[in-house]
Amino acid sequence: MKVLRAVLGAPPVPEGTWERDAVYVSAAALRQAGAGAPAREAAERLAERLRAVPGVRRVQVRPNGFLVIEVDTPGEIVREILAEPAGPAVAPGRGMAPLEKGSMPPGGEPAPWPSGPLTWSNPGFVVRYAYVRAGAVQRWARDLGIEAGPPGVSGQGKGEPEGRRGEPGAAAGFRPESLDDPRDRAVLRVLAELPSRRAGRDAGRSGRYPSGGGEARASGGRGPGRESGWPAYLERLAEAYHDAFEHAPAIPKGDEPPTGTHVARLWMARAVREVLGEGLTALGQAHPVKI
Repeated sequence: MKVLRAVLGAPPVPEGTWERDAVYVSAAALRQAGAGAPAREAAERLAERLRAVPGVRRVQVRPNGFLVIEVDTPGEIVREILAEPAGPAVAPGRGMAPLEKGSMPPGGEPAPWPSGPLTWSNPGFVVRYAYVRAGAVQRWARDLGIEAGPPGVSGQGKGEPEGRRGEPGAAAGFRPESLDDPRDRAVLRVLAELPSRRAGRDAGRSGRYPSGGGEARASGGRGPGRESGWPAYLERLAEAYHDAFEHAPAIPKGDEPPTGTHVARLWMARAVREVLGEGLTALGQAHPVKI
């Protein structure tokens, strides 16, 4: 994604379900056309550069000048999220009390969800419970002695400090290609929206798309009845993660030995937790310790 962003000048936006093909769409050529270059010509030049990027499977140019970019390994988005500095965090259970719907968090906008009820009918519960579950699997992995998980999960000996994100050792054991179950890919599809969301912080609060938002509109990023912004994004990520948690588990069952797929799902759980935590902080919501 970093290389794609460098070539395009802005993060591309995921398109489709990613159940089979992991596709991004970009309006970078249209922005260049606005500066005087014909859109089709600009798109062809960008496509040629993108085809040389490692991990890019194919690039197509649509008649309207949009670029469609298919990548080989969608799970790489997990590595990128964990390698980047996390957003401002709130210590679990501290700093912010749960907010009732309609109250005003530090950011100045009403809290999007009520504190209760603690049922699946409350999107706030769904989001907070996903945050808790994504942390729980990491603790369970430690208890089972599963090593080579994501930073902060395992892989260090007793008494040794945890690896810091970005260090070479932090990536040991992670195989992003193992995240190929349709439920894993559904989570990756939502995680892949994060770079473009971070590039348009104001859009995350107001419900508007970021600058250059033609990518988002072209990608069909908003589902029926959904608005853009952090609340809807966190709800979609939480729903996808709950489905993966229950049907594509990160922890071996019974006497099943741990595999590279389990390790990859532990990494993904860490990425999900970080993104949910970032969104909760942006909304002025406390990070739950348990539900």
